[in-house]
Amino acid sequence: MLLERPGGVLTREEIARELWPDGTFVDYEHGVNSAVNRIRDALGDSAASPRFIETLARQGYRFVIPVERIEPRDEFQTHTRKPSSAQGTVPETLTVDGGGFLAGGILASPRELPKAPHRVVFTLFILLQLMYVGFYVGALANLAEVEELLSVLPRAGVVLDVLIVTAGILIPVRAFVLSAFLFRAPGAGGKFLRIWPFLLVLDELWSLSPFLLLHHINFGLALACTALLAYSPFAQRSLVLMGADRIDRDLKTTVERS
Repeated sequence: MLLERPGGVLTREEIARELWPDGTFVDYEHGVNSAVNRIRDALGDSAASPRFIETLARQGYRFVIPVERIEPRDEFQTHTRKPSSAQGTVPETLTVDGGGFLAGGILASPRELPKAPHRVVFTLFILLQLMYVGFYVGALANLAEVEELLSVLPRAGVVLDVLIVTAGILIPVRAFVLSAFLFRAPGAGGKFLRIWPFLLVLDELWSLSPFLLLHHINFGLALACTALLAYSPFAQRSLVLMGADRIDRDLKTTVERS
């Protein structure tokens, strides 16, 4: 309803009539507030500083970004903000069902992913981040052993330097991702998807990390673990699209009631 009337006022009464048919007895004031808050949570928006949905006192709501309808490419549809000649602002895009970074339809879109409980999706995503932090810290904590293992490779010093530099970069990156998701930062999922192509390259490089454990495991097990880790970046992206960054509604309701 908001997208159908960009820049126009959508009254609370109109929303109530759409959501609840005549004869339904409900606290529609609370219901409308909850509905709008869910949209804001999904967009990383806030009532105090609205980027998408503005509250108009005693009137209703307004979608403040102009919307241009574009014919969908394949099965994806986008709504794009036009640049404002008065403000000279950079266009901002709101993607619907697009899934963000796509490569010829190879990567899954949100509509292709299964629905799963938020706590399961969120927990798996956090565990993956902790796993990577463990890899980085473990490698740096055992540099002498790693250097000995890499000594048989050509340009072993360069390989060791790459390992140290990438671990030093990725530790704060993972700390940022963990903090953003654990503290439910607005727009955390969108920010993760923007840095995902960068993480994809480095995560695929670090998928070789099981071979750093060849003093403790055999080659076959290291190869099997590497194959699983090669999929990990794509699993992280899917978990974000499945809602790993969203608030657990059941938990939020429990907290509010208590």
